Amino acid sequence: MIEVAKRLQNVEEYYFSKKLREVALLKSQGKPIINLGIGSPDLEPPFKASMLLQDSLLDEKAHQYQSYQGLPELREGISSFYKNHYQVHLSSQTEVLPLMGSKEGIMHISMAFLNKGDKVLIPNPGYPTYASVTKLLEAKPVFYDLKEGNNWEPDFAALERLDLKRVKIMWINYPHMPTGANATNKFYDKVIAFGKRHDILIVNDNPYSFILNDKPISILRYKNAKDVCLELNSLSKTFNMAGWRVGMLVGNYDFISAVLRVKSNMDSGMFYGIQKGAIEALKCSEMWFKSLNSVYHRRRALVWKLAKGLNCTYDEYASGLFVWAKLPPHLKSEEFTDLVLKEHSIFITPGTVFGSNGEGYVRFSLCASEEIIEEAIARV
Repeated sequence: MIEVAKRLQNVEEYYFSKKLREVALLKSQGKPIINLGIGSPDLEPPFKASMLLQDSLLDEKAHQYQSYQGLPELREGISSFYKNHYQVHLSSQTEVLPLMGSKEGIMHISMAFLNKGDKVLIPNPGYPTYASVTKLLEAKPVFYDLKEGNNWEPDFAALERLDLKRVKIMWINYPHMPTGANATNKFYDKVIAFGKRHDILIVNDNPYSFILNDKPISILRYKNAKDVCLELNSLSKTFNMAGWRVGMLVGNYDFISAVLRVKSNMDSGMFYGIQKGAIEALKCSEMWFKSLNSVYHRRRALVWKLAKGLNCTYDEYASGLFVWAKLPPHLKSEEFTDLVLKEHSIFITPGTVFGSNGEGYVRFSLCASEEIIEEAIARV
């Protein structure tokens, strides 16, 4: 019998991969399932981006291998986007690396910097892929607590008490997924100083900064950030281009070049037409963001109403594509979401998917029309 690699023994199939099969089965049996579980934008990308993608198919370069570093115009577009929206200056030649979605960047960064037995600081609650990739590379996840009472920011005094000798990477993610918390200026200063003090690479995963957020922030705008920080970003949520798989990694040349050594052995470049569309999307004016967020404002107000109907509470100041809601006392997250699915045919995400500190919480997605959310409200 051919056995799978040992590295798979400690890595489970992604929760949504399994749960969506269950949801699909219920739908096939005639259940009118409303999916408020996943954050897959249902709105259209910028029209000009789609048109450029179509037009590019006739370009003589469209079907050739592309550069591992992406088109120069795409790197320049990313650099301009960071300057215009984050007030961060980046060299398009040395400090920008386009990615096929920021999720691949988590693997590439980890492969570039982790050896077997190294440690990685991972937020609890947080994006499950951080831990999964760490385990796949036979490194050790070290979970640090995020709690509501501390605005979902880490306790640096507690971090300093940890054995940090083999810690190579610390994952942070603000605006935070799943809670929607925004980090303070003081936090960014602290985490950069922490990274410098202990020679830890700080990676900020930043795909939600333009969703229901008036003040988009990049960690790279802070003093000394480029010494110890990288930032991942994405067009998936900001421009409704999740299926296009366009992300970016930004930071100093030495870190970027190390990741490029991994990436250049993993793919043969992003499709030309997608790059041309992405370049156009990055040029969108402020009107794009205002229009996008006007839709999400209306949806969020309805999801708040749905959460109240389920006796949940929430933070009205949170950002991002989700509503993170607290359950009434003594209710368990997975039991609650299973009950809502069974009794109301509504799929929402249990907070425990994101770590033990997600117990007692659930997550609602805003990626459904107002009509669909109103139907969910009517059911409860």
